[in-house]
Amino acid sequence: MYNKYAQGFIFIFLMAVACSCGKNYSPEQKAYITSIEKERKEKDISFKNDPDSPFNHKSKIHFVPLKYYDVDPSFVFQSRLYTYPLKDTIKVFGTKGEERKAVRFGYVTFNYEKKNYKINVYKGSTKTGQEYYSIWFTDKTTGVETYGVGRYLDFEYNPNPDFIYTIDFNLAYSPYCSYSPEYSCAIPLKEDHIDLPIKAGEKRFH
Repeated sequence: MYNKYAQGFIFIFLMAVACSCGKNYSPEQKAYITSIEKERKEKDISFKNDPDSPFNHKSKIHFVPLKYYDVDPSFVFQSRLYTYPLKDTIKVFGTKGEERKAVRFGYVTFNYEKKNYKINVYKGSTKTGQEYYSIWFTDKTTGVETYGVGRYLDFEYNPNPDFIYTIDFNLAYSPYCSYSPEYSCAIPLKEDHIDLPIKAGEKRFH
């Protein structure tokens, strides 16, 4: 959602180095980190001032800057999208208990510290019928350092089966229900748990 400034740097960074090497970042990595930090500041400004933000919509909620892990280039990965032959429609519940429908569309993969992981990609539709794709997940930081329901990653589907996606956990964000009880958000399923502490992206607000 808020990644338009980061995309120009990600591919350069990935071609330059395969992993993070402590604090000795390359110029490409430093440029990438700066872009994410700028993006976060702009999101704070938007959330504080936009009348439709979760802090200003309906009831006013006191805004303080969002909390994040330090930007970590080692949590940026690339993967193809592996679509499921049978795209099951599943039940997903919201935080207010309502039942929703989503299509288990496919999955992406990544390797971290020599272990392979898989993350589902879901297809949903808005009340107006507009389709969207999303990743939601929990991990070993959930409920401790990050929002207890889970976090999300936006996903822009490309119909090219050979397209390579960038999966950037530095862009992982908390849904609106983490800030205000007026909102309801989809609860990640048990199969969407990543058995890894993903210390990247947004931390818990409360």
